[in-house]
Formats: sequence, structure tokens, C-alpha cells
Amino acid sequence: MAQHSGLSKSTVGRIWRRFQLKPHLADTFKLSTDPLFVEKVYDVVGLYFNPPEGAVVLSVDEKSQIQALDRSQPVLPITPGIPERRTHDYVRNGLTTLFAAFDVATSEVITALHRRHRAMEFKKFLARIDKEVPAHLQVHLIVDNYGTHKTPAIKAWLAKHPRFELHFTPTGSSWINQVERWFGYLAHRMIRRGAHLFLLAGRGRPRVVQVPVQHLSRSWRTSRTW
Repeated sequence: MAQHSGLSKSTVGRIWRRFQLKPHLADTFKLSTDPLFVEKVYDVVGLYFNPPEGAVVLSVDEKSQIQALDRSQPVLPITPGIPERRTHDYVRNGLTTLFAAFDVATSEVITALHRRHRAMEFKKFLARIDKEVPAHLQVHLIVDNYGTHKTPAIKAWLAKHPRFELHFTPTGSSWINQVERWFGYLAHRMIRRGAHLFLLAGRGRPRVVQVPVQHLSRSWRTSRTW
């Protein structure tokens, strides 16, 4: 640019810094090709900001291929002037899939671990949600377009449980499903730095966990009474 404009390199550098320009950086983006993109966004965002009375809105997804990794040597604790240190190599203790239903209003999350993420496991998770959510509430589930969510077995289960209603996000737009933010928090704060020894302990045992609301965006920090 300096050669093309006739300016000195230092002048170009000052201009870039003044306007916070960083032409050496590049990023990617993705546009959804879903023909119903606008309608689906309105539907999902409307549920987040204006949920129906007498209903709970849950953002649902699966995080597959979670590795239970342990370090080959014990983690060295933090000491004055020295950060926590871990060995570069690790021991694999298997894979698991985490199912999660995130309540945007309360930050409560219903979870379950399964070895796989087929329609069979998803149906079990739906049954778990059915037990956790009080019977007098309607249940609106925001899910992506993964094939597991649309199988005949799932459709049959939903037909027998009319209080459940699925709302699909636009194709290629997982960013709109707020449980992805919770998965990111979990991976960054817990899974990445943890030492996981016993993968089988707790598999298939559903639970309800609470994410500290101070780690969530303000728009989620609302209250709900079931």
C-alpha cells in the first residue's frame, strides 16, 4: 500500500493504527441457504425474548465426541510466579456424548451422558426432560436440523406428548441455538483443563446443573418460577 500510494511505510502504519485497521487478519463467515431463514429466526428469537405464558423454552443440542483425557503425569499446581503446568501428552479414556437442554430464562441445564447420539438416545433424553419439567407447563424445544431430531421414532414420541413442540433453527445457523454458548463455557472452563479418569461413571445418568449466571450474558439473566 505504501508503494501504491506513495506514502512511507511508517505513515501507512500510523493510519492503520489510527483507524484500527488490521489488513493482515482474515476470518470466515457463513450464509444460511435456508429458504425459511427469516421466519425461523423470528420464531426462535421470539421465544427467547417473549416466551409464551405457562411454558418453558429449552435450547437443546448434543455435544458429541467428548474425549475423557487424563494427563500422563499429575498436574503441577500454581505457585508464585509459575502457572499451573500439565504434561503435553495424555491418556485417552474413551468418548462420550453430552445431551443438554438449556433454559435461557434461568440458566438451568438438564443433561445426560450417552455413548452415542442416535434417535434412541435422543428419545431417552426427551423422556428425561418430560420428567424434569412440571406437568402443567408446555415445552418448547429449540433444536437444529440434525437428522436424529426428525426420525419417525421421534415424531411418534412427540405425537404421544402433545405438550412438546420443536422449533428448528435455520440450516447452517447453530449460532442462534443458545445451548452452544453453554457448551463453549463448559469446554473452555471445565473440560479443557480437567483430568478425566472415569468415563463410565455416570454415563446415562441424567442430572440438572446450574451455570453461574455471572458467566452468562445479561440478556439471559432473567427469572422464572415453575
